Formats: sequence, structure tokens, C-alpha cells
Amino acid sequence: MTIYRKTLAVFALLAAAFGAKAASAQIELPRTAPTVGRDTSVQTPALQEAPLTLRADLGARILFVQRGDSTLKTYAIAVGLDKYPTPLGSFTIWKIIWNPSWRPPPGADWAKGKTAKGPGDPNNPMKVVKIFFREPDYYIHGTDDTQSLGSAASHGCLRMDPSDVADLAKLIMEHGGQPRDENWFWRILHSRRDEKVVYLDNPISLTIAD
Repeated sequence: MTIYRKTLAVFALLAAAFGAKAASAQIELPRTAPTVGRDTSVQTPALQEAPLTLRADLGARILFVQRGDSTLKTYAIAVGLDKYPTPLGSFTIWKIIWNPSWRPPPGADWAKGKTAKGPGDPNNPMKVVKIFFREPDYYIHGTDDTQSLGSAASHGCLRMDPSDVADLAKLIMEHGGQPRDENWFWRILHSRRDEKVVYLDNPISLTIAD
């Protein structure tokens, strides 16, 4: 009888030990189970970013920078005089010149007697950058005549504050496939006699309306 009880006790101890190990294995299993064949990463659909576009409102004298239905920035501009109106319609920007030179447009009555001015010349009316929208005569450019912004004062081009037009050109280059780092812009803006032409990989559209 004693042997029988001892045997039962041994079996009870073994059962308890086996149960504890099984319980331990059950607790550890979720942390060590393999994930082969199961994608545990979070998948999100790629966002399709709308292209950057520009819209000039000649009546309001404002240039809007937009992406889809969102307006990212607005800039004050000067537009063409009644005698020299800014052209209306849809245009494509694909060329930018930093530190541009200026040459009197051939045949323009208002340019008679004027001489060409090189990059960095104090008398050069083209300040910082020219953003062409209809070559060869129409572009967005910086001006030192900032008092003219908000009025009709140009010979058809869109004038902007020099710091604003630099900011705009950076945006256009970034979204037009020709981004540059800040060191590149620093060198351009501190070497005013160094003319630099940039051609966009992805042209930017400009709409001009009255």
C-alpha cells in the first residue's frame, strides 16, 4: 500500500512538472512563433502628388502658386501697361536664368537709346532671376522698382520683389526636376556676375488671366 501511494505521488509530481513546462511553452509561443509567409509590414497606398502650377491674376496683381485645389503661396506682381499688355493664356515654363543679363528688345520703341547690361550691373533692370514663359520677350523677373508692385507698370513681363522671385524660382526648380541644395543657391546669389541657365526636366504650367 505504501509503495502504491509513493508511486501515485511520483506520478503526481511528474504530471505537475510536465504541466508547468507545457504552460511555460504556451506562454512563450506567441513571442517566438515564426512569421514566414505572413507580411507584417503596414502597407499604405502611395500618394499621387498633384503637379505645381502657377496662376497670375492680372486684375488682382497677384501670382498664385498652387497644387491641385490648394494655394501654397501668393506673391505681389506688377503687370504690363495698357500699351504693353501682359499676354493672356496658358504657357509653359521650362527655362530659368539666374543673374540674367539684359538686352534692349529689338524694335521696341521704349528701348531706343538703351544699352545692354551684364549680370550684376547696377543698372540692369533684371534682378536675380528670369523665369521665361513665352520666349524671347516675356518672363517673370525680379525688379528693384518694388514700388511698382501691385500696379500696371511693365512692358508685358511680370515683375516681382527680388527675394520673392528667388523663392519662386527655387520652388519651380524643385518641382520641375532640377532641385539644388542651399549651397548652390548661396553661390548663385553671392556671385551676381555669374549667369546660370537652368532647363527643367518637367515644365511648369502658368495660366495668365485678367
